[in-house]
Amino acid sequence: MADIFDVIADGTRRDILRLLLDRDSDPRVSGTSVSQIVNELGVSQPTISKHLKVLREAGLVTVREEGQHRYYSLSPEPLDVVDDWLVPFLTAEPYDADPPVALPEPAVAAAELVGRAAASAKHAVTSVFGKRPAR
Repeated sequence: MADIFDVIADGTRRDILRLLLDRDSDPRVSGTSVSQIVNELGVSQPTISKHLKVLREAGLVTVREEGQHRYYSLSPEPLDVVDDWLVPFLTAEPYDADPPVALPEPAVAAAELVGRAAASAKHAVTSVFGKRPAR
C-alpha cells in the first residue's frame, strides 16, 4: 500500500476526496459515479480512473458496482494516520515561546465552549462514518 501522505499529496486526489465527502454527507446519495466525478472536476475520465485506483488501493474510497457503473464513497479511516501525525504539531509549544499569558475569564469560557463544540462535531462525524453500512 502507498504511503498515505504520497496519496493525498496529489491535488486531483484531494479534490476527489473533497467531492466524495461533500456528496456522502447527503443522505440521499449512495455513492458517486465516475462520470459525476469527471463532470464535477472537469478532468478526463482516464485521469479520474487512475486517481480512483490509487485512492482504492490506499483504502480511502470504496466502490460499489452496478452493471457497468461504479459508484465511489469516501472511507476516511486511513486519514487517521495523518491526523495522528499532525496533531502533535498543532499542540506543540514553540521552543522560543514567551511565557503563557493568562486569558480573561470570558475568553477562557469561550475557548472551552469552542473546544467542546469541536470535540462534539468530531465525535458526530466519526459516529456517522462508523455507522455507515459496508459496501
